Amino acid sequence: MRNTYLSSLIFAFLTTLSVITTAAPSIKPEAQTPLSAQMTQVDQTAKVNLNAADAETLRRDLFGIGGAKAKAIVAYRETNGPFTAVDELLEVKGIGKALMEKNRDRLEIK
Repeated sequence: MRNTYLSSLIFAFLTTLSVITTAAPSIKPEAQTPLSAQMTQVDQTAKVNLNAADAETLRRDLFGIGGAKAKAIVAYRETNGPFTAVDELLEVKGIGKALMEKNRDRLEIK
């Protein structure tokens, strides 16, 4: 009986210790800074030239533009010649008014 009591006591102690160490975080996680705060002032004012940017640059530097839309922009430019106005981007399949307005400040024609 005494052996069973001692085993139960040790089991209870180890279980409690396990629960305490698992439940309590050992290191407080750092708060991550938003991506927009990480961007430098130079990055925020850099403009993308629609007539010179490759698909990777368009994908990386414009909001809401993935690989497929970036390739569509380049294909449109190759088929129809250089863009004459930023608003001409609306003629590219997949580019709507909302997406255009998000990126208007980041676009230029040279």
